[in-house]
Amino acid sequence: MDGLPFLPGNTFCDPTKSRYHVSHSLGYKNGYQIASRPNIGIGGEPIRYNTLSEQELDDLAQYKPTLTYGPAKQAPPEDFVPAHVAFDKKVLRFSGWYKQTVHESPNEHYRVRHVQIYYYLEDDSIAVVEPPKENSGMPQGKLIKRQRLPKNDVGDYWLWKDLNVGMNVTFYGKVFHIYDCDQWTRGFLHQEGINVNPPEDCPTDPYLKNREESAALKTYKTPTDFDKLRQFLEMDRKVLRFYCVWDDRDSMFGEMNKYVIHYYLVDDTLEVRECHSANNGRDPFPVLIQRQKVPVDRYNVPSTFPGIVMELSQQEIKRYFTPSDFAIGKTVLIFNRKFFIYDVDPFTKAFYWKNFGVTDFTPVELSPNGVPLPKMEIAPYNGFGSLEDSMQSCLSLVPEQPKKDFIKMLENDGKQLRFEASLDTPNPDDKLRRFIITYRLADDMITIHEPPKKNSGIIGGKFLERSRVAKPNSTPSNPQYYGPADFYIGASIEIFKHRFIITNADLYVLKYMEEHPNRFPETTVQSLRQTLGQTGAEREMRKGGPIHVKRTYEPGELQRITGEVKQQLQKTAITAPSRKDAMFLGADTNRVGYISRQNLKELLIKHHLPCDDDIVNALATELNPENPDCIDLEVFRKFFEA
Repeated sequence: MDGLPFLPGNTFCDPTKSRYHVSHSLGYKNGYQIASRPNIGIGGEPIRYNTLSEQELDDLAQYKPTLTYGPAKQAPPEDFVPAHVAFDKKVLRFSGWYKQTVHESPNEHYRVRHVQIYYYLEDDSIAVVEPPKENSGMPQGKLIKRQRLPKNDVGDYWLWKDLNVGMNVTFYGKVFHIYDCDQWTRGFLHQEGINVNPPEDCPTDPYLKNREESAALKTYKTPTDFDKLRQFLEMDRKVLRFYCVWDDRDSMFGEMNKYVIHYYLVDDTLEVRECHSANNGRDPFPVLIQRQKVPVDRYNVPSTFPGIVMELSQQEIKRYFTPSDFAIGKTVLIFNRKFFIYDVDPFTKAFYWKNFGVTDFTPVELSPNGVPLPKMEIAPYNGFGSLEDSMQSCLSLVPEQPKKDFIKMLENDGKQLRFEASLDTPNPDDKLRRFIITYRLADDMITIHEPPKKNSGIIGGKFLERSRVAKPNSTPSNPQYYGPADFYIGASIEIFKHRFIITNADLYVLKYMEEHPNRFPETTVQSLRQTLGQTGAEREMRKGGPIHVKRTYEPGELQRITGEVKQQLQKTAITAPSRKDAMFLGADTNRVGYISRQNLKELLIKHHLPCDDDIVNALATELNPENPDCIDLEVFRKFFEA
């Protein structure tokens, strides 16, 4: 039966066969599952054919070196490199564009916007950036930030395999057309087996094309040869000042306001400042027009100029104000305001005379500004207190002290002019009376003192308290007071209905007149000098005052000055020996019983006498020829008694 072919009709089925299961071949060996080769067939029949597989029989028939030498050694596997390290800083760059529709514009319907598509290989993220273009009017920059972009609704993402030149890609509903890529991207795709399409031409943006065409038609003006640096160096800090008025009296509640126009020559700019007066009720902001270049006719612009534009450019303004547009008696229109120039300052006059040859700078008299304001009437002087004090109570609601000239008081502090005077009266008894008139230079006050005279029957003393005396012909509202120039030899002074005749003066009066010759007539100084008989300096030496000399170092000058100093010390009104001793003790600061040359020099300084070294040495030698540095009390007394 085994030799028959396995065909229908040649098979024999044993009806007595009841076992059809597969024999057991699975088992465990040393704890591992092992499948052994079956030794018994189905139904328990023995297996008479070879149990080796065809592969095993082929292996036995063929010779393999591995059976003798064993398997060959394989190379160790390469280290695993993650993608974020292998593709770090490797970016594919594609250039693309897309169209954007422009609504409600008659000049354009769409714009072509160019973008750069960056594909980051390290994390398969994509960024879309639009290069900025000047004055495009569109928001530019990063359109899509770096992220993984979905490709479809299934959940797939865009990969580098899906990108190629000449294809359209859709990112979040916006279609981008890729028209080129850089050289590195092209080489990377070729290396990965992707054929990159050739680059395409990118369409131009019609808006940018129109702008380039209009810019090509721009006209250029020839640069001027005017040197601004020279103008700055020569005209810096030089300002023309014009005094002008703005007459607005024709309008309701209008008035004439005064202004000052400052024209800066350094940059041809001008400003207008208002001149405020006291209590005019205006805000304390004088600048009406700030410093700027002002056009001559601001509102003369072409009809085609858009009204929405507020600032004018150089093309619309024909001419700015220059110095030739200003002159005395001329009206200038500045921002629709008429300013009438009535005067200029001295620098402006010199500038116009030098540059324009103008010689007539007569100022224009202005008409009064409306109805004159009523003046406050000052109450007549009632005789109580001083006139200045009564005047201050009338000028303000809160009385204030009269303002004094403190500089004059400090300069003339302690300075007094003394005059001797007699009464000009028909009464023979009053003609014999003598008065001392003291004039205080610090506050122009006059004091009259009458020296007591024995057996005259008149009690002497203070004849007039210190007060300012007005002249007879002055009015109470405008008093004119006596001054130093009104007192001279032979002058008649009327003080409160009493007339005095100046008969003599103190030496200090002559000295003060010689020091201030511009305040007194020459005839007054000469009259006083003839009366006193000598100059103030010569009279001062004989009266015991301080000596002020100018050394000329002529022959005999030292002896003359030493004699004058000696005479001045002897005439210091020291008559009693006790006073001489007190003077000696004051000079003997060291309490040694004698005075030295240094002590003598300090004594001369104390009495305002010349203290040069040669004068002190000559005077000390005359006091004690044997020892000039040791002048005792006896020698000092003999010096005053000589």
